[in-house]
Amino acid sequence: MSREPEAVPASAAALRVVPPLDASFRPAGRERRALEERIRASGVGFPVALAVEQPGGTVSRHETVAWPDGHPDAARSHHHAERLLKTLLWARGGHRVHVDGPDGLVAFLRRHYAEEPTGIFDARIAEEVYLRPLELLRTPRAEIPESRGATAAVGGHLDGCRIGFDLGASDRKVAAVIDGKVVFSEEVAWDPANHADPQWHYDGVDDSLRRAAAHLPRVDAIGGSAAGVYVDNQVRVASLFRSVPRDLFASRVRGLFDELRRARGGVPFVVVNDGEVTALAGSLMADAGAFLGIALGSSQAAGYVTRERTLTTWLDELAFVPVDDAPDAPLDEWSGDRGCGVQYFSQQAVGRLLGPAGIEVDADAPLPQRLVHLQELMAAGDPRAPLVYGTVGTYLGYALIDYREHYDVEHLLLLGRVMTGPGGDVVIERARAVLRDEDPAAAEAITVHTPSERDKRHGQAVAAASLPALG
Repeated sequence: MSREPEAVPASAAALRVVPPLDASFRPAGRERRALEERIRASGVGFPVALAVEQPGGTVSRHETVAWPDGHPDAARSHHHAERLLKTLLWARGGHRVHVDGPDGLVAFLRRHYAEEPTGIFDARIAEEVYLRPLELLRTPRAEIPESRGATAAVGGHLDGCRIGFDLGASDRKVAAVIDGKVVFSEEVAWDPANHADPQWHYDGVDDSLRRAAAHLPRVDAIGGSAAGVYVDNQVRVASLFRSVPRDLFASRVRGLFDELRRARGGVPFVVVNDGEVTALAGSLMADAGAFLGIALGSSQAAGYVTRERTLTTWLDELAFVPVDDAPDAPLDEWSGDRGCGVQYFSQQAVGRLLGPAGIEVDADAPLPQRLVHLQELMAAGDPRAPLVYGTVGTYLGYALIDYREHYDVEHLLLLGRVMTGPGGDVVIERARAVLRDEDPAAAEAITVHTPSERDKRHGQAVAAASLPALG
């Protein structure tokens, strides 16, 4: 088992900033780095190299250390290596894993992805994204490829008559844009995760596009964002379609956006992950690169724009990246794994923290309704509400320290329903407090941005509309 009790590491030094409602929180990256320091100081550590490789040749490599085979705490380093590899698989992405390390660690990782439910889930999603099975190779260190990436200059095109759309878990948004100016926008509630018929999904998106097109003299291009993983406009993995049977997903959902494009005469049509559009919107707003965007909504969406203002082939699915290493960390309902970002930076986090804050809600109340109740309490000055937001902000501060291991970040955009209202200010201030106390260099390096009311209404749609180049 990959979560044997002895494999869960002892806590590192006490946190300088403790989440008000979660005293057991153990930042995953911090715990791993503390273990690495102990292993290196011992003089008996075994160097470990991990790399994940994508079909196009993009590689993300990371160095760590482990206790040697036979060491009484070897299982601890196995656990942390798996958490690091999970981070690479979800933040960067790949179908081939290279490992150089102790025999016991390699065997542990192979069992994890072949036998453990959480490892099987990660392997299955990797296969669905890259259309080939996940491989775990024992590769000598000298033969493990170095990190290399591929980027694309996508977005920032505002010329012409465009449609931008965003598909979320609870609503779909669309906007008509002429030379960068929004002339129509609309938000429609929907519940895609509970609909199994692909035609229902097609009809919903088609309806939004038709409504936007009615406000344009012509349609030159269409750009969209949606929760999930999209490669060459194909739907590879998306919780929006989780109820669609696998055979119908392959035959109808995977090519859904190409079908919509053909129905419109083959106009330029680009769809990417909603997190990427979040980052692109922030980059356009701030006129800057090295930009990480995080949306705290029904789930956690994230995206990254490089210092050169390009998008990458990375997955940026931080909702599945480990945040908390506590043995009793909350479970993600989809993957079944503990301590992943979705339970810390979303409406799910709010719903989970209301009870510890002493805020009672109807057990059947949906998550958006629970968030609205919290926002009302915050506006009324209820002292319990800031505890929820302060806990989320503390989580965020520690997660940012971890994210900086994998992203060159100078700018951070925070948005989403959880960030709406004065509670969002508490989240930001608490995150800044963590950075000031735990990593002053990060506090100095990162500029936090929040969207204006106009950007909240239209920024994502305009950024999505700007994705395709004309001609």
